[in-house]
Amino acid sequence: MFKLNTKLIVSASVVTVAALFTAGCMESAAKPASANAVTASDIAGGIVYPIADGKTGPYYVNEKAMNMKLNHGRVPTANELDAWNRDVMPDGTGLPEGEGSVEDGEAIYEAQCLSCHGDFGSGGGGYPALSKGNAVELQKTLTNNRWRDPDADGPTRVFGSYWPKASTMWWYIRDGMPHPKSKTLTTDETYALAAYMLNINEFEIDGEEVDEEYVLTREKFLKIKMPNEEGFEPNIDGPTALTDVRTYYANPANFGAKKVKASERCMTDCQEKTAVVTRIENGGISEFHPPLSAVRDLPVEKAKALDVKKAYADNCAMCHDTGVAPTVGDKDGWASFVSKGMDKVYASAINGTNNGMPPKGGSSIPDSDFKKLVDYVINGK
Repeated sequence: MFKLNTKLIVSASVVTVAALFTAGCMESAAKPASANAVTASDIAGGIVYPIADGKTGPYYVNEKAMNMKLNHGRVPTANELDAWNRDVMPDGTGLPEGEGSVEDGEAIYEAQCLSCHGDFGSGGGGYPALSKGNAVELQKTLTNNRWRDPDADGPTRVFGSYWPKASTMWWYIRDGMPHPKSKTLTTDETYALAAYMLNINEFEIDGEEVDEEYVLTREKFLKIKMPNEEGFEPNIDGPTALTDVRTYYANPANFGAKKVKASERCMTDCQEKTAVVTRIENGGISEFHPPLSAVRDLPVEKAKALDVKKAYADNCAMCHDTGVAPTVGDKDGWASFVSKGMDKVYASAINGTNNGMPPKGGSSIPDSDFKKLVDYVINGK
């Protein structure tokens, strides 16, 4: 749940509230009056009933299966735990020593990231934008919605304005990027890309602008203050996180409910009784631009000739120019594929394969045009 966008959250929470209370209703109705007391609560504040007389509510339980001992394996060694425990936490746990400059990060970005995320992180081709300008100013847009003003700009949720922790960015770059060659970046390259991300989001660290000459180190990284750090609830940080979340969801007032106490269960008209519903208003709209029309025909679109070189750069180069797959005009590299027949090559390209080729390279190019693109990749012309 996001605190800043109150109007939207309260409306969205109706579904969550209804789901939580409905689950409680069903469980409460199924529980016989003679059943034992509640023994535990789950993470969302729901209650858990024990097995009584071989049943939970009216349903029999296979107690033998429930009570059998399971083999959970052995205790891992210290080295095995170290190999697995690679996460990077907001307090710096797991963040290695290293450094990288914005200048180096820009060069790495242009070589390995631009084909998906666009110039300066602007996004494109179905991949998310990483920046839209000044992070602090963009963070203010998270309070925007269109339920009162349909012409208002909606919230801008990019890394700088929306993410609450910078450590998530560092960790994700190192372990998940670049696609499809994750875990190939060095520690210093990861710092350099992180520095470039901060640069294009116009960040300051400890009062210093992250400009083109900025060098990011572990010490500086730990001083990053994300503008939306306090923008989420409930708080899931710290050693008492699970208890805090249970406490939060045990109080329906925290997520829009009213009247019904957490211990009570609702059987009819639960949504009206348990949630404050924000109704969507049209603001008295009387004029529409363009005017409303009952015509259901789509506008006639003029067919455009496919620019195979641009289509290749937008949808294929990220893999075929990086050694993941044969590149344009590589006759030897394509020979084994072509020998199976072009029909099979077209089918694999259009439908995707199990070894990493997404359908049509992730594009929406018509099949007939995509075959032309395949011809270009294989023949080089």
